[in-house]
Amino acid sequence: MAYITITPQDRRLTISAGGTALGETSRALELQEGSYPPMLYIPREDVTMDKLVKTDRQTTCPHKGLCSYYSIKTANGLLENAVWSYENPIPEVAAIAGHLAFYPDKVTLA
Repeated sequence: MAYITITPQDRRLTISAGGTALGETSRALELQEGSYPPMLYIPREDVTMDKLVKTDRQTTCPHKGLCSYYSIKTANGLLENAVWSYENPIPEVAAIAGHLAFYPDKVTLA
């Protein structure tokens, strides 16, 4: 298994895309996987889920499991597959269940 660490982050973050507010959190998890840049995973409860549309896209990561994707509804149109989630991750990364991650070139976490 790749070296993965998951660290709680308590700083307040706002989530937005294309001028559309998607939520706020102070309960993000930072996942660091090997030499990849760290990714923030946001609890679903802190995201306006009615702005997300689940897509048919799925991928598999040998270190995290089956990944599902969501598009974001904004005033300027749909941002395709801008969000991902491991809804039933493998046990070693179970902490990210119920969380969403966002492509940094499509979504702002500030």
